[in-house]
Amino acid sequence: MAPDISDVSKDTQSLHGHEVIPPTGLAVRDLGKTFKGRPVLRDVNLAVQRGEAVGLLGPNGAGKTTSFYCVTGLISPDHGRIYLDGEDITALPMYRRARLGIGYLPQEASIFRGMTVEGNIRAVAEIVEADKAKQEELVDALLHEFSIDHLRKSPALALSGGERRRCEIARALASRPSFILLDEPLAGIDPIAVGEIREMVSHLKDRGLGVLITDHNVRETLDIIDRAYILHEGIVLMEGQPSEIVAHEGVRRVYLGERFSL
Repeated sequence: MAPDISDVSKDTQSLHGHEVIPPTGLAVRDLGKTFKGRPVLRDVNLAVQRGEAVGLLGPNGAGKTTSFYCVTGLISPDHGRIYLDGEDITALPMYRRARLGIGYLPQEASIFRGMTVEGNIRAVAEIVEADKAKQEELVDALLHEFSIDHLRKSPALALSGGERRRCEIARALASRPSFILLDEPLAGIDPIAVGEIREMVSHLKDRGLGVLITDHNVRETLDIIDRAYILHEGIVLMEGQPSEIVAHEGVRRVYLGERFSL
């Protein structure tokens, strides 16, 4: 069941020129960015709570990738703020955000190719856990959780696409994040792999993580998420549950097309 979004929806607005900052969760307020004199983001507001999956969607050039990269810390906004549990993290670099609980999985393969599967996970576990015994407990638990125990000694280079993705997510969870940002997780994968991604996102939610997804595969993404923000020409056109998005006349006109259905 999708979480109650009534409070979240209210929190995505700036009221009377004053920022409304939710005390919990990941929030973006009045985000703006200009490239070469062209506004790419215009006062974008969004929020993600723990235990929900949220999509950041829109046509090419809508600003979704720029918004996503601002949240990760890959680029800096020209104006606006980013908050984690009410604390302003706008000026923090990506590695500081990671330490505070924001995990990130890029579209491109990010495993350490010269390491084994367990070596990949241990590389992160060593950073967050000083005790060697607890490090190994964490590595073993994640290998088991993502059904890659049998691959622990395998070189990462030899993994299939699905195995690699499970290894990457297990490694990301070794840092004990509260939120995880998935960049194009559905790009170039077959229907079986789409089902695996759906199960993984559901598992992350059950773990209590908030998940933010940006992807060009709108139908598959709407099938995975609880709600989404639709961007168009740098602004949030609407926010809502998948059924509300599909029924929205403006979204159908500029993004989905009149014949789109779930």
